[in-house]
Amino acid sequence: MKINPRHLLLKLLLGVRNEPLSAREAVAACALFGIRENSTRVALVRLAAAGMIEADGRGTYRIGPNAAELSQEVRTWRTAEARVRKWSEGYIAVHCGALGRTDRVALRQRERALQLLGFCELDRGLFVRPDNLVGGVANVRERLLKLGLDRDAAVFLAKSFDPDRDARACRLWDGKALTKSYIQTREQLEKWLSRAPELDLELAARECFLIGNRAIRMVVFDPLLPDPLVDVSERRAFVDTVLRYDQAGHAIWQQFLAPLRAPDTDITATLTH
Repeated sequence: MKINPRHLLLKLLLGVRNEPLSAREAVAACALFGIRENSTRVALVRLAAAGMIEADGRGTYRIGPNAAELSQEVRTWRTAEARVRKWSEGYIAVHCGALGRTDRVALRQRERALQLLGFCELDRGLFVRPDNLVGGVANVRERLLKLGLDRDAAVFLAKSFDPDRDARACRLWDGKALTKSYIQTREQLEKWLSRAPELDLELAARECFLIGNRAIRMVVFDPLLPDPLVDVSERRAFVDTVLRYDQAGHAIWQQFLAPLRAPDTDITATLTH
């Protein structure tokens, strides 16, 4: 699997739990995936230039201003289940029909914001999701705006759809497929956790990143549907397993990076020129 060094570095910074990442650690981490040192350095420079990361001292980096809101949203995956409440069968709706589509950056941010919060398109320009998130419309509106949704977008509570729309709304998400993915991924994670102590440290670090990245992405983009649209008990079991896997993976990566904590002035000098 070919890994994009910029994507890898951003995910590493999200995974280190607010700790800075040194250039030396970045080089070693990318080397695990066959990424050359020069490519890692270039990726760091480009991420810094784009404001996605920023310096946090000599030769160390943290998430930058242009990735701050997204990283804050992504990091909330660990408390996903705490953000869900009982569903009263209403929907939170976002109307985008009057918004422009020529600004590609704004369009990408809009689509990403809606996807992250589990919205699907019911009618042209009308996106909905079940109103089962803690804080209701006000909280969802605030999160969407922080993620880049246009401020002119209408975000409101929708109830009492006509029978056709109500039926179509329930079919927007494939609940059976979601439930199946919870079960299959949980079993894969549990199997890996059982054999992790037998693995070489570098292999364990590489595998736990690849497998864990897919699992965490599932949680981040999960629509957090209520019963009966999805089997909530299977989702909870899946998220609990991802949390255990994340703790194990964090320990493995801390062990892998521990020998690299000393400053690397040579790499730092190269990056700053």
